[in-house]
Amino acid sequence: SGMSWSWGWASAGSSILAEFGTLHLEFLHLSELSGNPVFAEKASNPQPGLRVLNRVEKPQGLYPNFLSPVTGSWVQHHVSIGGLGDSFYEYLIKSWLMSDKKDSEAKKMYDDALEAIEKHLVKKSAGGLTYIAEWRGGILDHKMGHLACFSGGMIALGAEHAQEERRQRHRELAAEITSTCHESYTRSGGCCSPCCCSIRARLIPGVTLHSSEREETWSWVWNAADGGGWAAPHLWGLLRALILPQALEKHCRVEAGFSGIRDVYTTTPTHDNMQQSFFLAETLKYLYLLFSEDDVLSLEDWVFNTEAHPLPINHTDFKA
Repeated sequence: SGMSWSWGWASAGSSILAEFGTLHLEFLHLSELSGNPVFAEKASNPQPGLRVLNRVEKPQGLYPNFLSPVTGSWVQHHVSIGGLGDSFYEYLIKSWLMSDKKDSEAKKMYDDALEAIEKHLVKKSAGGLTYIAEWRGGILDHKMGHLACFSGGMIALGAEHAQEERRQRHRELAAEITSTCHESYTRSGGCCSPCCCSIRARLIPGVTLHSSEREETWSWVWNAADGGGWAAPHLWGLLRALILPQALEKHCRVEAGFSGIRDVYTTTPTHDNMQQSFFLAETLKYLYLLFSEDDVLSLEDWVFNTEAHPLPINHTDFKA
């Protein structure tokens, strides 16, 4: 019809923070494969979405989730590391890695963003669970979205390349977030995880298929720990028990595929009759990598995008 529209939650025609980072790695690689620099230029020069945000004033150093594509200003000050923001942060550290650690601007953006997150959003519950709260105009909302569980893996990945004074702190933070996300499974009675966790109340039931980001977290934390060392000991027991594949088989598998569950706290879960596309793109790939030998795809040579597609690290000048 030629008429533009947007989802109801994308108010005032806003662009979403995650959108600015989501195709960054892919566009850079597309230019390498095609020999056409236009894709990389759109992603990196001269005023790309990913980097223009480095120059926009940010409240407390945090990146709100909604930005006006017309004015370049934040539409509202809602900050979430989970849905609406997730892949923006993930692709900052991965852009640096994919460039063979030459993209210093992306690395600094990641370091600064994580510092602001640590300072303003990382909290600990009365029961000792570390979580990343949401932020609404200076007021903390003490809940952690399911999608934010990817951050354990991201922080573990970044910790391996952090300065010495940050490395151990970030390793511990990654393990603590992974532990909190693990609890969202165990407290549902070994079913799947809810979409949202209320830290001050109880876990809020929600529609979910599984955690695609969870598998990414487990994969990165496992790799960073190299089978032992600093990561939380419960993680290894969790992996050995195959809790996630068992839960998927028991509660989500139906005749034609895998269905979401409406309420993970019920004794007999009700299916929502939907198999999300990212289940195939993310969960199954990361589970495969998690239980494969470590050298299937070396992290010295490959970076995974958010859907677990491997992209090669650019060790040499592609044109040369």
